[in-house]
Amino acid sequence: MLAYAFVALQYVLPKHWLTSITFSLARIRNPRIKNFLIEQFVKLYKVDTDEIRHELPGDFETFNAFFVRELKDGARRIDEDAASIVSPVDGTVSATGNLRDNVLLQAKGLDYTLDDLLATDLDEARAYGNGRFATIYLAPYNYHRVHAPFDARLVAARYVPGDLFSVNEATVSKVGGLFRRNERLVMHFNTARGPAVLVFVGALNVGSISTPWTGEIRPRRAGVVDVLDLSSHDTQVAKGDLLGWFNMGSTVILVLPDGVAEWDSNLDPGDTLRMGEAIGTLAEQ
Repeated sequence: MLAYAFVALQYVLPKHWLTSITFSLARIRNPRIKNFLIEQFVKLYKVDTDEIRHELPGDFETFNAFFVRELKDGARRIDEDAASIVSPVDGTVSATGNLRDNVLLQAKGLDYTLDDLLATDLDEARAYGNGRFATIYLAPYNYHRVHAPFDARLVAARYVPGDLFSVNEATVSKVGGLFRRNERLVMHFNTARGPAVLVFVGALNVGSISTPWTGEIRPRRAGVVDVLDLSSHDTQVAKGDLLGWFNMGSTVILVLPDGVAEWDSNLDPGDTLRMGEAIGTLAEQ
């Protein structure tokens, strides 16, 4: 009952206003307040503090700086197999498998189309027909930086304004078309095996999404799709390189064309992933 009530409440909550409040609170610099927020969060979510690069709480100027924290060198091993696809994030597999033509599975009984997710021209979306997808949920306690799952060149990035429903399991299982309704940042890549897409999905209380190319992108309820300028940073990325980070938690979706890759046979919904571990294999050229 609580899950249904939470989902129903989101239809009437001023989600963008609440998210803007969270944005401001997460950037308070008063040491007493931000230290309290960090310490309580660590305690509530049992965050692994041994792997964090900086000292808690004093080395972090704000709660948000802690939330998008860096890890110590060696805290994550990047799989070295040249053909491997690695998890771009720490998180939990929400859904994975094959597209049915251009349809992805959101949750049992709920589908959505790649055309709607990418908000792009149909020819671009058709390149992924019957391809592979993996949806990974980042819980509040997870490391929230997103890394390249393979060697590639970033060829386009588009910000799609939208709603800010929560992306927790209860909401994903009940709100139809959630990922194509929420705001998102869509990154298009060229790999040695063909194109690939990685989508940052915004959510309730995700104050913004940041990347090395764009800086911080604030949520916007509506408007046109923004084609973002990538000229400020090298667009060639190696497996494990930083792509961006969520300022508060959310979901990533990785999509590849048919015949380009296969997921590991033991990659299943509910699996816990660590950034850098192999989740699939690119096909031979």
